[in-house]
Parts: sequence; C-alpha cells; structure tokens
Amino acid sequence: MVSNEKPTIILVSGAFHTPQSYQKLTHALETYGYEVHVPRLPTCNEARPPNADLASDTELVRRYVETLVHAGRTVIAIGHSYGGQVVSNALCSLGTDTRSSNGLTGGVSKLIFMVGYALDKGKSTADKFKEFGDASSAPLVFDMAEDDTMVVKDPNLLFGLESPGKGITEEEVAAYRETLCRWNGKGMLQPLENESWREIDSCYIYTQLDVSITLPEQESMVKTLQQTGREVKTASVESGHCPNFSAVQAVADAVNGMIQA
Repeated sequence: MVSNEKPTIILVSGAFHTPQSYQKLTHALETYGYEVHVPRLPTCNEARPPNADLASDTELVRRYVETLVHAGRTVIAIGHSYGGQVVSNALCSLGTDTRSSNGLTGGVSKLIFMVGYALDKGKSTADKFKEFGDASSAPLVFDMAEDDTMVVKDPNLLFGLESPGKGITEEEVAAYRETLCRWNGKGMLQPLENESWREIDSCYIYTQLDVSITLPEQESMVKTLQQTGREVKTASVESGHCPNFSAVQAVADAVNGMIQA
C-alpha cells in the first residue's frame, strides 16, 4: 500500500541566521501540509569565545535527522547558503535508497540547496570565495572579531532585504534583521568531509538577484551536483540571498514542486 503521508522537512539555516529567520517560509510550507523543523545551529549560539564549528553543526543536524528517520520518517533536507555545506556533511548513509537496501524504513529522499553551498569533499565555503575572487572583499562585508566570530556589516545589501516591488515594509526588514546573529566564522574555513549529495537526489533553487553568492557561483555548484550523473532539478526565484524573506511563496511553491516530482 502506498502511503499518502507527506515527508518531514528539516530546514538547515545559513550563517548568521536563526530559526526565527525562517518563520514566514516555515508557515508557507506548513500551509502545504508539511511538518517543518528548523534547529538552531551551534555556530549561531553567539558564544564568546566561540565553542562550535562545522563539526558541531554537522553533529547536531545528523542526530536530529537520525531521530526522524529511525522513527520511519521520510525527510527532505533544505540547506540555505552555509546550510548546504552542513547537509552535505551530515547526511551520508541516511538516504532512503541506502536505508532501503539495508532493509530499513525512512530516510532522506531529497536535498534541496536553497542557494546553498554544494561542494566537493575537501572544499570549504572560503575556497568558493577564492575561486570567484570574493575573498578580498570579506573585511568590507563582515565585521570580524579576533575570536573569529563575525556579523554582517550591511544585511540589507548582502542579503537583498530591500526588495522594490515586493511590498516589503521597512518594519518587516527591521524585524528580519533582529533575527540575525553573530556567527562563528570558523565554519566557512573548514573543508567538507562528506558528500551526501552523491547518494541522495538533489535539487537547487537559484536566486537571480543575489550579490552574496552570485549566479555564476550558484551554477558552478549545480555542476558539482551533476557529477553524480543524476538529474538535478532546479528552480529560480527573483530574490537576493534570503528568498525565505523576500520570495517566500515562490520558494514554497518550488519546494513543493520538487518534492512532488
């Protein structure tokens, strides 16, 4: 008998973001009937000195998803920006195909990179900055402390929060900025140790107006995913780096379409 139960979504946040940053998107996905989980990453705990890194984020997300799949749940993992590196690192051996071949139910059926970092093992987000000549601008973009924690100097610009024609008010932008946090920048320097996208079907959501991860960078990461030989379904939204804020319904529609495909 075929189950009509919808998969569970885990949304893994980008750097500087908290679960509150995804409230609108969470609600839009819940309207489609999905159960949505948005754990707070350890690198976003604002500890000084910092006490978490990519390994900490990886461990948390893996344990979180293991709890779901061991209960027989089918899971969709969405990785936003840096969150794409986390899901890539965390979810090896938890794919539905791998688990099914071992006689186990549940598993991760899709990875959705929402302008997420899809990288080869041994590469970091900082390596992608260097590849596209962005590394030299980091001091202009981030306010970096001696303990390697950092905040974004101009979130409106970097994340594309001011979106003319989308009906977003100054009050909404200010409220979104309040959800952002100090982040342990060590996470972007640490290389990927695993490539879960090699065993789990992947999709990618492009953000057309992104100045943080430009469209050519996004396209390069889709090419990385295509190394598996499997089709990589894509969608494109007219948004800056945070479509969870400025293109909520378009992202929810795209995610639902990718899950139903």
